[in-house]
Amino acid sequence: MFKKILIANRGEIACRIIETAKEMGIKTVALYSDADNQAKHVTLADESYYIGASAPAESYLKGEQIIAIAKKTEAQAIHPGYGFLSENAEFAASCEQQNIVFIGPTSAAIAAMGSKSQAKNIMANANVPLVPGYHGDEQSDAVLLEAATHIEYPLLIKAAYGGGGKGMRIVEQPQQLQAAIDSARREAKASFGNDKLLLERYITQPRHVEVQVFADQYGHCIYLSDRDCSVQRRHQKVIEEAPAPGLSPQLRAAMGEAAVAAAKAIDYRGAGTVEFLLDNQQRFYFMEMNTRLQVEHPVTELVTGQDLVKWQLIVASGGKLPLTQAQVQIHGHAFESRIYAEDPNNDFLPACGHITFLKEPVASQYVRIDSGVRQHDEISNFYDPMIAKLITWDENRLRALQRMQTALTEYKIAGLNHNIEFLSNIAEHPAFINAELATDFIERHQQQLIGEMSSDTDKALILACLYQLCIQAQQAQLQAENSQDPTSPWAQTTGFRLNRAAIQQMTLVDDEGKEHPLTIYQQQQQFTLTLNDQKIVMQGQLVGNLLHAQINGHKSKLTVAQQAQQLTLFINGLPQSFTLKQNSPLQTDEQQQGGLTAPMSGTIVSHLVEPKALVTAGQGLMVMEAMKMEYTINAPADGQVDSFFYQIGEQVSDGALLLEFIEKGAD
Repeated sequence: MFKKILIANRGEIACRIIETAKEMGIKTVALYSDADNQAKHVTLADESYYIGASAPAESYLKGEQIIAIAKKTEAQAIHPGYGFLSENAEFAASCEQQNIVFIGPTSAAIAAMGSKSQAKNIMANANVPLVPGYHGDEQSDAVLLEAATHIEYPLLIKAAYGGGGKGMRIVEQPQQLQAAIDSARREAKASFGNDKLLLERYITQPRHVEVQVFADQYGHCIYLSDRDCSVQRRHQKVIEEAPAPGLSPQLRAAMGEAAVAAAKAIDYRGAGTVEFLLDNQQRFYFMEMNTRLQVEHPVTELVTGQDLVKWQLIVASGGKLPLTQAQVQIHGHAFESRIYAEDPNNDFLPACGHITFLKEPVASQYVRIDSGVRQHDEISNFYDPMIAKLITWDENRLRALQRMQTALTEYKIAGLNHNIEFLSNIAEHPAFINAELATDFIERHQQQLIGEMSSDTDKALILACLYQLCIQAQQAQLQAENSQDPTSPWAQTTGFRLNRAAIQQMTLVDDEGKEHPLTIYQQQQQFTLTLNDQKIVMQGQLVGNLLHAQINGHKSKLTVAQQAQQLTLFINGLPQSFTLKQNSPLQTDEQQQGGLTAPMSGTIVSHLVEPKALVTAGQGLMVMEAMKMEYTINAPADGQVDSFFYQIGEQVSDGALLLEFIEKGAD
């Protein structure tokens, strides 16, 4: 077994690998960029080395430097995690040449599956079912456009060397194809350094079912359960579960055996995942093979009772698989929810910022949290916006799902946008509860999942007001205790006034910018206000971040996080924020200047029109990229682009004025 390994990754997966390595008595070496100088994985590792600037190309993708650090620290092996260099055949080959063990498959196996087109040819020879499409090497526009005429619409464009939904586009009509090819190429090149594409028929409302395989160097290969990953947005998985619900034993075995055949076809070693599309007639088709540990591996671990990272280390160090196929046992059901820094109400755009408040559910045999962040950490625009993975397990699907529903209400994050409420809406949706799964689940139920994402505003407003009053009371109490005459009635915190109640004005501003002026009356420790013609009597007490509230006789407890003048309340686990108004709001740059602002922090990829160009409403004006996802800035109305304020390749901050736009008919 290894004595020391280097982890060529960051965040949650680096922390996950370190955890198992420590349990096995293996020393760990971490890497960090400028953005990760104080990151959690750095503090957990036995030692760490600076790798470069924040951008991945200048740090976590610098293979030669990573190998040099491994040799310098006498690490015997490198664990790539997932993403970055995990499926880079050249890096794996370099490790082999330098006598450093790459904890994963051979470079030849990675290369074989690294090209989706080559992978499909190999699978065809191994008699694994395939979706019809074009997987050729010729990549000219003319060839792709011609190939598309032989594939039924809708069709799917995929990056041949990609994954995670990047470089992927669904094309409904032939006239959309050229623009989709151009966009997919750009995104594939930015994400994977290769812009080769493939085309295939887009199967309507399929399920995404994948099989975990494991192989050693002695010819043993088995499958460990399957997973359903159908719930996706932007072709990226959101909630996964194991085992996949509703599969017959015969279908489950057939998919498992096909996955093993796929792995054996490339002499695979280590952990891998074979992904299939399952249509509504229970026919499955090979989609791709991920030659690494998957993000969703924890659900497989919980239903099999096995540590897959431990298996990776055993196999990579020359050991045999710990179990045979006959010894694999599946017990219970597990779910994983990916908690992202993103805005579901704004097309799931990535969100950057500091985590000002973080409270995770209590871990137990039923609840697991895989996370790489802590309170006050920053989510930057350089890396994937995933904050953590929340995993739950129980004896059956409904009980495991109930655990997930409860755990999501207990997960509290403030300081940036996130998708916890969105995940809760999925977990509680009747169609999801009934396992009515397909890859268009979110699109089909978008109104219920996103359109209704709001807490009871009046209730939240009352509680925010009470919280602020409790803060004032605490400050008054502290001032009274420090007073030279704490017995004076003027130093009391009971709202003392001669013959009348205390009155104060407070204005709270909600997330939509709406102002809520409130008039509060205080007598002793009781507050009264009138809201929508209803009299509200309230009392409260703060214990840390926990507000003990009594509203018209109803008692409740909730967590509140405050950062400067902004406070975030978690009502039934769902966040709602208010800002205590101090000054009159100023107009935004966009209101003052007639421009368009950046919806996120990122990099300018391209200008789609020339300055002074006349455009129509909805026409694309420029393309931004953040966290390897592209976003098009569209014209809000008919008009003219007067000028661009940022050039291609420049970085912009969230809210920055991007261009000057003159609406048609405007003076």
